[in-house]
Amino acid sequence: MSVRNLDKMFAPRSLTLIGASVRKNSVGEVLLRNLTSAGFAGEITAVNPHATSFGDIKSYPDVQSLPHVPDLAVIATPPATVPGLIADLAAKGTKAAVVITAGFGELGEAGRKLQTDMLIAARPSLLRIAGPNGLGIMAPGAGLNASFAHLTPLKGSIAFVSQSGAVVTAMLDWATTRGIGFSHIVSLGGMSDVDFGDMLDYLAHDPKTSSILLYVEQITEARKFMSAARHAARLKPVLVIKSGRHAEGAKAAQSHTGALAGSDAVYQAAFRRAGMLRVDGIEDLFDAVETLSTHPERRLLAGNRLTILTNGGGVGVLATDFALDEGARLAKLSPETIEKLDAVLPRTWSRANPVDMIGDAPASRYADSIDIVLRDQDTDAVLVLNCPTAVVDNVAAAHAVADAAVKSQKPVFTSWLGDQGARAGRQVFMDRGVPTYETPNQAIHAFMLQVRYLRNQRLLMEIPSDGPAWPDRDITKARSLVAKVLADGREWLNEWEAKELLAAYGIPVVETRMVKDADEAARVASELGFPAALKILSPDITHKTDVGGVALDLESADAVRQAAQHMLENVAMIAHGARVEGFTVQRMVSRPSAFELILGIVDDATFGPVLLFGQGGTAVEIIRDKAMALPPLNRVLADDLIHSTRISKLLEGYRGRRPADHEAIVGALMALGDLAADLPEVSELDINPLWADQSGVIALDARVRVKRATGDPTQRFAVKPYPSDLEGTLIARAGRTYPMRPIKPVDTPLIDDLLDHTDPEDSRMRFLSPLRRLPRQLAARLTQIDYDREMAFVVFTDDTQSAVAVVGRLSESPGRERAEYAILVRSDQQGLGLGYAMMVHLIAFARARGVGELFGHVLRENHSMLDMCKEFGFYRTSLEGEPGVLEVTLDLRPQA
Repeated sequence: MSVRNLDKMFAPRSLTLIGASVRKNSVGEVLLRNLTSAGFAGEITAVNPHATSFGDIKSYPDVQSLPHVPDLAVIATPPATVPGLIADLAAKGTKAAVVITAGFGELGEAGRKLQTDMLIAARPSLLRIAGPNGLGIMAPGAGLNASFAHLTPLKGSIAFVSQSGAVVTAMLDWATTRGIGFSHIVSLGGMSDVDFGDMLDYLAHDPKTSSILLYVEQITEARKFMSAARHAARLKPVLVIKSGRHAEGAKAAQSHTGALAGSDAVYQAAFRRAGMLRVDGIEDLFDAVETLSTHPERRLLAGNRLTILTNGGGVGVLATDFALDEGARLAKLSPETIEKLDAVLPRTWSRANPVDMIGDAPASRYADSIDIVLRDQDTDAVLVLNCPTAVVDNVAAAHAVADAAVKSQKPVFTSWLGDQGARAGRQVFMDRGVPTYETPNQAIHAFMLQVRYLRNQRLLMEIPSDGPAWPDRDITKARSLVAKVLADGREWLNEWEAKELLAAYGIPVVETRMVKDADEAARVASELGFPAALKILSPDITHKTDVGGVALDLESADAVRQAAQHMLENVAMIAHGARVEGFTVQRMVSRPSAFELILGIVDDATFGPVLLFGQGGTAVEIIRDKAMALPPLNRVLADDLIHSTRISKLLEGYRGRRPADHEAIVGALMALGDLAADLPEVSELDINPLWADQSGVIALDARVRVKRATGDPTQRFAVKPYPSDLEGTLIARAGRTYPMRPIKPVDTPLIDDLLDHTDPEDSRMRFLSPLRRLPRQLAARLTQIDYDREMAFVVFTDDTQSAVAVVGRLSESPGRERAEYAILVRSDQQGLGLGYAMMVHLIAFARARGVGELFGHVLRENHSMLDMCKEFGFYRTSLEGEPGVLEVTLDLRPQA
């Protein structure tokens, strides 16, 4: 839906509890206790027909009897009563409800009907519902504990959103003992209305929230979730734990790629694409909370180079082993750093990383050493270890490390080993807000979580290079192939058709011919040349090797003829009843140094089209070296997909084996992304193997499954692909037309050129400050847009599309209640009516999208923009705290 009325849920001025009770430890009693003891400053009432009060809380027989309209209602009554209560609350004017009650969608058809009735009752007044079947919600900053949890959380800056109430209570118990607080804790329960997408949108702009944690069991609206997650992850850390990692995949899949539909690998691809950091279990989640809760403003690393400081050599070596296993790099201490350490450490110190300060290291040695290594240029973070000894005060050492850590711009992780003897030292770190862990492994794992988060953020912000993957794709031919197969009533393309489809997208394939019998196979093989490969052609056989349907390295026509006859006999015995339409014949390709890869497409039930890359060949399911990604892909995303596999290292070449053509592999992946967008009928596709060597790539075999598609084909995508249907022209003054299209991630150089040709004063009018060149992070943000919730149109000076004349941008709020516009016209293109024409286009586009109102921020001295807005009917308001800026607004809602 949107973030509409979520402020009434998480920052209400008044609330009512429906289902309050005095029965000790009942849900109604615990809810009442939590609501009244959390520090809520607004009015609290209760609804219960059998009581007039609960202590100081007045109770009323029904919703209609409430003297005031509560912003929030908390409901803990039998499920059959809930739809009626929601209807009464909606009629009263209440805008939010937390439904604790269970017994809805999780209980079958009757429960689903109750849930539907509840939502129907809420819809007319836009009453938002959290739940049902949830623990409740908590917002410590608002003094709100609308839950039946056993504790009220401390105030903090971490938001935790979970589908599991049990995980919430475990996290709450753990965090409270460590003094860690939260901005929000939300148990979503059945997610009938408020879901992960809504919460991500709300929390992304909540000033009290610095980081967001999610516990996910399933995603229901993938497009909405991905849009909100990508937006939130650009603004603050978003961490996610997903249960069910080993759930069984699709049993009916007949391709290697299809077997991954619905698997955890697809969720992993989604989280990675969104820029979120996935953690593997509850312990990892706790470690992440520990790290994020301590100095979040210094949470980001520069890299993965770690320096270990320890008073125990053996512990330092063990920590080093684990760090290297986890993918960390040990920082190489500079000669200057070693020289400085020589001056403060005993002669017997390790003189390398890990830095062994020797077992008798006092607090002063810790202080001197950490100060030196934090200044080392090759060090991105420091891990400080302490083993208890009888000759030193480890609490004093903790104070020395904490003093350095809180002043450092580099992250410091600590682990004071032991139990009773280490508690006081750990408490020092907790009190000072320095990350501390019971074991070095936990500390290293937390460090690597930050490293992975940094990588994900860099991936979000990396600007891809220009140029299409395969510019000569033949969409007409591809659509004709698919249409013919569907018209024949088939769901699988035969081998020849599959290769023709790949060839239409520029993916090199082995020349393949179809033949009807053994004699024709022998003749065609002679024409193509030997050695030859022969394969059975049958709509009923997908894995040909399993039935003896593949013969390789055939050196003569007689060998081909005999292989064909033998193949028919095998198929008759092993695949009894399978229809045989003939054979395919091809000349054997000899590329001895080629790597065998697998590429594929699968249409996942939740996330839509997903791409696969990995090590291919007949042992693909045994090797299990695969990674997945959500299309559409650009070069950066395709490269990241490749490097998510083990075979990527081999593809770089080793021991005389030359590197594979990386650009050709990237191009093939991008071509599959285009194919998925162009052909919604393709539900499964395997290329196995795709050979890759220094000469390029070539597809030896492929399987393609199709089904009839209905509706908007782009709606299948979790990440909306480039909207090519919006390409066209902009008509300016005197009827002159200019080429126009939506912005692309590769347009950063064009935007830089636009700014280079824009006067500083014109730039100031657009960006409210002079700007000659976009910072790279902002450039990525403005060109790598989410087409589902924002749009930017670039208009070119001429048909060469080498220079941009004007850019117009719309950024929509969740739910499209509002959209902010911005227009920048190149200085030497002003006076041609381009700005006016772009405004006309943006207004029409926003109105067609169902946007409620269009607004922009304009400097008071920008008279030309203000005059144009006045002509279009915008009204003006002043911005609080911005005396030089006006907000102009145009109401786009249909007038009654």
